[in-house]
Amino acid sequence: MTAPEPWTEVPLTARLVLDDGTVIAGRGLGATGTAVGEVCFNTAITGYQEILTDPSYAGQIITFTFPHIGNVGANPEDTETSNLASRSGVRGCILRADITQPSNYRAAEHLDQWLKARGIIAISGVDTRALTARIREKGMPNGVIAHDPSGKFDIDALKAEAKAWHGLLGLDLVPEVTSGQSYSWDEQRWVWGKGFERNENPEFHVVAIDYGLKRNILRCLASAGCKVTVVPATEKAEDVLARNPDGVFLSNGPGDPAATGEYAVPEIKKLVDSGKPVFGICLGHQMLGLALGATTKKMHQGHHGANHPVKDFTTNKVEIVSMNHGFAVDRESLPSGVVETHVSLFDGSNCGLALEGKPVFSVQHHPEASPGPQDSHYLFTRFVNMMRKQKGLSASREH
Repeated sequence: MTAPEPWTEVPLTARLVLDDGTVIAGRGLGATGTAVGEVCFNTAITGYQEILTDPSYAGQIITFTFPHIGNVGANPEDTETSNLASRSGVRGCILRADITQPSNYRAAEHLDQWLKARGIIAISGVDTRALTARIREKGMPNGVIAHDPSGKFDIDALKAEAKAWHGLLGLDLVPEVTSGQSYSWDEQRWVWGKGFERNENPEFHVVAIDYGLKRNILRCLASAGCKVTVVPATEKAEDVLARNPDGVFLSNGPGDPAATGEYAVPEIKKLVDSGKPVFGICLGHQMLGLALGATTKKMHQGHHGANHPVKDFTTNKVEIVSMNHGFAVDRESLPSGVVETHVSLFDGSNCGLALEGKPVFSVQHHPEASPGPQDSHYLFTRFVNMMRKQKGLSASREH
């Protein structure tokens, strides 16, 4: 009878170190090295690849509350980063369970390989329920995620790095994710059995200012009948208007809106004054709020997930939406003439606004989803209807 193999302990090759000195050990995945960022949690149960490629997560480390991440692998079609020169905005991710072999007909590669290719550090084997509870109670901490196959770490140095990081308040991260030049977009939303078709007969021209654009926003605009011209975040209003657009879109993006707003808000004010229809999402919503005279504030734990209830006061309907933001427009600061159109039913925070007498509106949530429900797709039709009205055309049904 052969003797049993001796017990071998698998080394814990990753650490998550928070700014209060907390050290969490786990198994390393993805890229090796260290990265510092704000630790948040995301409650979505699908679409981890879209989440990890959303430029709005620049500067953050995502804790997935759903325990099984990686089951369906990764594929080129589900990447949301529009600026292909930027590998990823997210600094790292935290998982409960180890990544399994992919089981999906669309899978092109294992998530671990995909993480390595994009330079994203990951840690598994973490009690994500406990970490999420800690964030809900104390707010989003700064932290360092580290992966070394040797399992050897200078914990004191990692603690010092986490404690010294300045955090997202006052930080402009848009330069990391915006496009370096303008380009055109005509790819529409994915259709089962057809994939991504092209909009060959656009009815309107929209200039989209890229503060960290998601691809599916561009696809939704194309599917709504628009030819889209994407321009960098630093584009001047005069140059935007010189392209003779029917409407202007202000995109999502990362960081503190007040910091990015130092150069973006004066241009947004000019775009509002032009009389062109203006539509903003996420960071674009926040900076439009600043341009209209409101203020923004840092949130305690932020909103990150695909299951957030929001009420639309313009229809009196409740929608389930995707959220991804750590800053918000202070609803108490909305000036006269700026109407609150949407509100979060989780915490009462502002989720939408409109300017009375002008075709200008924005929402905090993500109507394009990816991932998440499609309850808010009608907002792209609402934007197009503003352009239709200016051309003397009848409105389309919002859907």
